[in-house]
Amino acid sequence: MSTITLTVNRRAVQASAEPRISLADFIREKLDLTGTHLGCEHGVCGACTVLLDGMPARSCITYAVACEGADVTTIEGLDEDDVTIELRAAFTREHALQCGYCTPGMLVSARDLVRRLPDADERRIRAGLSGNLCRCTGYVGIVRAVQSVIEARRNRQIAPEPDGGRKILGPVGSGRGVRAASDLGEHLRQAKHGETLPEAAASVGEIPDFTPATVLEQSFIVSHPPGQVFAMFDDVAAVAACLPGASLTAPPTPQRIEGAIRVKIGPIAATFLGAAGVERNPDHLSGRIIGIGNDRRSRSSTQGEIRYRLVPIDGSAATRVDLSIGYTLTGMLAQVGRPGLVRDLAARLIAEFAVNLDRRMSGKSIGDAVAAPAADLNGMSLVFGVLRARVARWFGRS
Repeated sequence: MSTITLTVNRRAVQASAEPRISLADFIREKLDLTGTHLGCEHGVCGACTVLLDGMPARSCITYAVACEGADVTTIEGLDEDDVTIELRAAFTREHALQCGYCTPGMLVSARDLVRRLPDADERRIRAGLSGNLCRCTGYVGIVRAVQSVIEARRNRQIAPEPDGGRKILGPVGSGRGVRAASDLGEHLRQAKHGETLPEAAASVGEIPDFTPATVLEQSFIVSHPPGQVFAMFDDVAAVAACLPGASLTAPPTPQRIEGAIRVKIGPIAATFLGAAGVERNPDHLSGRIIGIGNDRRSRSSTQGEIRYRLVPIDGSAATRVDLSIGYTLTGMLAQVGRPGLVRDLAARLIAEFAVNLDRRMSGKSIGDAVAAPAADLNGMSLVFGVLRARVARWFGRS
């Protein structure tokens, strides 16, 4: 039995829950909010739809314990919601309900459509409601009701909200309510002004050594002498600014870095907070960075190391940077961390880093060539680039 804390209909709730209990059973049996109905209990019919952190979600296939810290809104919590009030009146006017069993989930989904759709397009409304099944009405009245509310609101110059007001997209039940977007933004703002993040600093004490599960070998060339490149690598803040998605969460020391790296792959968004130790060997122009980090939303952890060696080329006018990247990844994100894909993504990431590094050492602005380094590392753009490269190689072989 676990004790979970969450917000339900703007009220803080703390209650015990077995690990196997669904969110639907939890809010019905523990909180007596029986407006959420159970139909198929397989996530198909949509009768159990609630708002989880502002997103319509199937509560029958979402574990209650996975919603620790989340914000849940049931049909009872929408009694004073202006969109839902209009929809209820429209459902009555258009005869859009008969037995009414599907109606609570239908209203939650319809509310999301009213907020998002720019106009009352019947095809898009039917597609948006396709996850809510009704055995009585034939859907004609339901579609007309949703259309009428959208038309009325647009005629009153009420503009649609991009993504229905969502701040972050992520898998339902991912636990992202534990750290809301506003909280994360505030933490990152504090870090930018030199304040420390307690989670990042306190949660990682001594950084343990480890044997990587996967090791990748990469290299790139910088058009500057090895001595200058080695000195640049000593400026941790400057190096972090060249790496997409990376940021410091506390002022660095010669032996320790505390920071974050943000990764986004489709609907999965992760922010790894952690710390790393730094080792440097000026005699051999080499070094090692070993770190550990955790993403609370996906409950994923990673250990990693980067070994680098600077090799003079072109009569020491330029430098080849040889990298050995080792890592171990556990948790949900390990499911998408296949070595082949990670190897290709690492090559693309290192290529971006090399361009940024070369431009910074040349005194040029990084933003002139690529996206601002503070932006998230967008895995989807890298994936598409990898796929394009692979397709080109396949056609080249044929």
